[in-house]
Amino acid sequence: MNHNGHHEHHHHQTAPHKGVERHDEHLKKTEDHAGHDQHAGHSPEMFRDKFWISLILTLPVVFWAAHIQMIFRYEAPEFPGSIWISPVLGTAVFLYGGLVFLKGAWHELKARLPGMMTLISLAIAVAFIFSWVVQLGFIQADAIWWELATLVTIMLLGHWIEMRSISQAQGALQELAKLLPDTATRVTDQGEEEVPLSELSEGDIVLVRPGESVPADGLIQKGTSDLNEAVITGESRPVRKKEGDEVIAATINGEGSLRIEVTGTGEKTKLSGIMRLVADAQTSKSRAQHLADRAARILTQVAIIAGVLTLVIWQFIGASIDFSIIRVVTVLVIACPHALGLAVPLVVAISTTLGAQNGLLVRDRRGLEEARNLDIVIFDKTGTLTLGEFRVVEMAVAEGDSEENMLRIAAGVESESEHPIARGIVKTALDRKLNVPPADGFRAVAGKGVAASVEGVEYHMGGPALLKAENAQVSDTLRKAAEAAAGRGQAAIYLLRDSKALAVFAVADAIRKESREAIRALHARGIKVAMLTGDAQAVADAVAAELGIDTVFAQVLPEDKAAKVRELQDQRKKVAMVGDGVNDAPALATADIGIAIGAGTDVAVEAGHIVLVRSDPRDIPKIVELSRATYRKMLQNLWWAAGYNIFAIPLAAGALAAWGILLTPAVGAVLMSASTVVVAVNAQLLKRAQL
Repeated sequence: MNHNGHHEHHHHQTAPHKGVERHDEHLKKTEDHAGHDQHAGHSPEMFRDKFWISLILTLPVVFWAAHIQMIFRYEAPEFPGSIWISPVLGTAVFLYGGLVFLKGAWHELKARLPGMMTLISLAIAVAFIFSWVVQLGFIQADAIWWELATLVTIMLLGHWIEMRSISQAQGALQELAKLLPDTATRVTDQGEEEVPLSELSEGDIVLVRPGESVPADGLIQKGTSDLNEAVITGESRPVRKKEGDEVIAATINGEGSLRIEVTGTGEKTKLSGIMRLVADAQTSKSRAQHLADRAARILTQVAIIAGVLTLVIWQFIGASIDFSIIRVVTVLVIACPHALGLAVPLVVAISTTLGAQNGLLVRDRRGLEEARNLDIVIFDKTGTLTLGEFRVVEMAVAEGDSEENMLRIAAGVESESEHPIARGIVKTALDRKLNVPPADGFRAVAGKGVAASVEGVEYHMGGPALLKAENAQVSDTLRKAAEAAAGRGQAAIYLLRDSKALAVFAVADAIRKESREAIRALHARGIKVAMLTGDAQAVADAVAAELGIDTVFAQVLPEDKAAKVRELQDQRKKVAMVGDGVNDAPALATADIGIAIGAGTDVAVEAGHIVLVRSDPRDIPKIVELSRATYRKMLQNLWWAAGYNIFAIPLAAGALAAWGILLTPAVGAVLMSASTVVVAVNAQLLKRAQL
C-alpha cells in the first residue's frame, strides 16, 4: 500500500529553528514516508481545522434529519427553505471535508494501488450521489445527508488523531535537531562575535561557556570540562574532556569554559549522521510492513466485493434501495484498511527512536527484525570484549610489600617509556588512583627492559630476558605467577632491585568489565556466545574461560572471519556478528545481523545493520529486547487493524438485521476510527519497553 500520497501541500511546520533548517530535508522525508504515505504533505493541524469546521456544518444537518427527529421524538422548526438545510450543508461538508479523501483516492487509483482513501471516497461518493438523486425526486427513498456529514466528520477526527500520533513518533528527529544552539560565539583576532551556526566553517575557534550546547564537532584547544554526551551516546554520566579531546555538536558543556577548533559543521556533524540513520531506518521497509501492505490491498478488494454482494443480496431479498445503500456505505467504511496503514510504520518509527535513545542506531530494519530469532552472537575479541589496550590483569609481590606500592613504583619506572606494555602499567596505576612518582635517569636496556631511579632507588623492569641477564633471585610465588601468566598467553614483567625480584605483573589486553554482564544477559535469553580472534589459542581460551564463552575461534585471519560466520550459518543458526567495523566489514555483512561496535559516534559504519554508539557489549542484549518488543507490538497491531474485520464486515452488511442489530455508517466510522486509535495508542506503549 505504498501510495504516492495525495500531495495537497498543507505541510505544516512551525517557524523553523535556526539550527534546524538544514535538517528539514531529513524531517520532511521522514514525515512523508514514515509509513503513512497516504498523508504525504498533510499535517495534524490541517485535519484538525477541517474537522472543527465540518463538525459545525454537520450539527444542523443532524438536527434537521427526519430520522434523528423520529428517534429523539422532537420536531425541528420548519420555515421556507428549511428543507434545503441538510442538502446544502451536507454538500458543503462533502466538498470541504471530503476533498482530502477524494484526492487521495485519485492518487491511489493513478498508482493502481486502491486502498484506504479509495474505500472512504467510494463510501462518501455513493452516499452523496444517492442523496442528491433522492433529493431531486428521481427515486422514492430517504436521503442520507446526516449519515454522509457525520461520516466525513468522524473520518477527519480519526485522521487528525492518527496524524498527531505519527508526528509525535517522528518528534524525536525534531528533538534531535533542536539540540543544536541557534548561534555560536566565534573567537577572532578582533575579539568575540555571535554568529549563526550556518556561518561557522572548519578551522574556526568557538568559545563554549559553562552550560551551553556545543555548536559543532571539534577539538578542544584550551580548557577542561565535563560534557554531557547522553544525547549522542546514551551515556548518562558526564565525560571528562581536556585539551586535544574531541567534542560533539549538541552535547552540553559542564562547569568549565572551552575553546574549540571546529572540525565539522552542518551535514558533517555526528548529529547529522545520526539523524540520517534514524530517518533512513524509519523509511526502510521491513517484512512486517510488506505483510501489512499486502493485507491492506487484500482488505480493499474484500471490502469492494463485500459491498457489491451486500447491495445485490439486500435488493434480492426485497429491501428498499436506501436501506441497501446505507448497508453498502457502512461496509466500505468499516473495512477501510486505515489502521493497517498505521500498524507497522508507527511501531517502526517508535522502535527506531527508542533504539537511538539507547545508543542503538538501526541502519537496516531487517537486522532489528531478525534479532529476536538469534541463536548465536559472535564477538570479535580485541576492542569489543576487551579494551584493545594493555592493563595489569594479575600481579604478585614479594613478602612484606604491598601491591599498591609495587604498582606505584613500577608505573614510576615506566612513566617515560612509550612501549604499549609500559603504557598499560602506568594506565593501571592511574586507573587505581595511585600517585605515580617521577623517575630519574630513565634508560632503555637493549632487548632486556628499562632502568630508572624512583625516590632515590635504582630499579630495573623487563621480561624473562632481564632475569637471565641480571641472574636475579625470584621467589617461588613470583615464578608460579609468571608461569601462570605465560600459560594464559600474557606478558610477565618483573620489577627488580639489586638483582632481586620484588614483583611480577601479568600484562594483557584487559577484558571490559561490561563484557561479563553482556554474556550473562545473552545466555539468560537462550543465546549462545562465540568469540573470534587472531590471537593465539592460549590467550583466546583464557578470555573465554573468564567470560563463560561457549565457542572459541582463535588465530583467525581477518579475511577468514566471514568464513567462520558462514560455517555457523550452515548449521541453520541465526548469527549476529559484533565487530569494530574496521577489518570485520566482510563478516558483519555476511552475518544475519551485523552489529558495528566501538564506532564511538562515527556513524558512517557501512557494514553493520545496527551501529552501537557506545563501545558497550551490554547493548547487544538490548537489541534482542527491542526486537522482541517491536515484533510483539507489530503482531498486536496487525490483529487490531485487520482481525476485527472478521466480525465487523458481516455486522456492517446487516448479518444481524433479523435481531434488530444494524450499524449506521457513522457508527461504522467510529468503529474503524477506534481501531486506528487503539493501534496508535498501542504503538506508543512501546516507549515503555525496558531495554
